[in-house]
Amino acid sequence: MSDRPQIIIGVTGASGVVYGHTALKTLKELGVETHLVITRAAEMTIKYELGAHARSFEELADHRYAINDVGAPISSGSFRTLGMLIAPCSIRTMSEIASGVTGNLMSRAADVVLKERRRLVLMVRETPLHLGHLRTMATLAEIGAVIAPPLPAFYAEPQTVDDLVNQSVYRALDLFGLDAPATKRWGVDLDKGARG
Repeated sequence: MSDRPQIIIGVTGASGVVYGHTALKTLKELGVETHLVITRAAEMTIKYELGAHARSFEELADHRYAINDVGAPISSGSFRTLGMLIAPCSIRTMSEIASGVTGNLMSRAADVVLKERRRLVLMVRETPLHLGHLRTMATLAEIGAVIAPPLPAFYAEPQTVDDLVNQSVYRALDLFGLDAPATKRWGVDLDKGARG
């Protein structure tokens, strides 16, 4: 067992795979051990959105597991982690987790995190949302998941797309008690008095 904190990172095929990549980079800088699961759809999205290969994610992770490897260590509650961040989280993955159906390692690992009362954070990427989506999110919140869509924090005065992405990822990592030093915090790093 590692003496470093461990976290599971899931990357699905929803738009916004840069959130998962940024999370892996940040966690590496923080010295957190990462256990990565990438869906097949995410591998395609990585090519479309980043012009990269899934290997660029694997190189940042400490461990990567195949999507169908339901015997991986992260599929058991006896494997202790801080929890799991799915960044981005597709509606399909979100729905599978909410139903308790564990058809692959992504949903199985998420289900284990929930049953062990660990933190599951879903950076859901979809808009607009219909009532079925909202009901699914309510179910997830009731069973212990945190729904954390990556929304821009304009109070942080972002200058680039990277600024927007980083702040969303840093705030998601806050939910695990992990402090990325570059996080901009209202009333701490930002002068709220200047806002009038």
